[in-house]
Amino acid sequence: MNASFSTGLGKVSINERVISAVAGRAATECYGIVGMSSKTVQDGLAELLGFEQVDRGVGVRIEEDLVTVDLHIIVQYGVRISEVANNVRAKVKYAVETLLGLKVACVNIHVEGVHVTGVDTLG
Repeated sequence: MNASFSTGLGKVSINERVISAVAGRAATECYGIVGMSSKTVQDGLAELLGFEQVDRGVGVRIEEDLVTVDLHIIVQYGVRISEVANNVRAKVKYAVETLLGLKVACVNIHVEGVHVTGVDTLG
């Protein structure tokens, strides 16, 4: 499904994958985020094969004129998860609204694991 809006010069349509890419890039730039977690078997297979997917771990739903973003993240051990989640929420919302001109209803954060240096503890 695509998000769309009209301007004085015509209609703009933005694919869900573009929204996912912008949200994923914004999330991975935040302090405390080690990476994104695979949300599907296909993503896990791509990870095993070494394909980089900027939208891995990002789900997007578009309802009317509002976008809902679901992020599946892995955080660094020792950081305050609530603070990291608030920072990710704010940065993703800002990036999607500023870069794409869409209204974000909410950004849901799913912490899928904690990365300890030398050890991965996945939930």
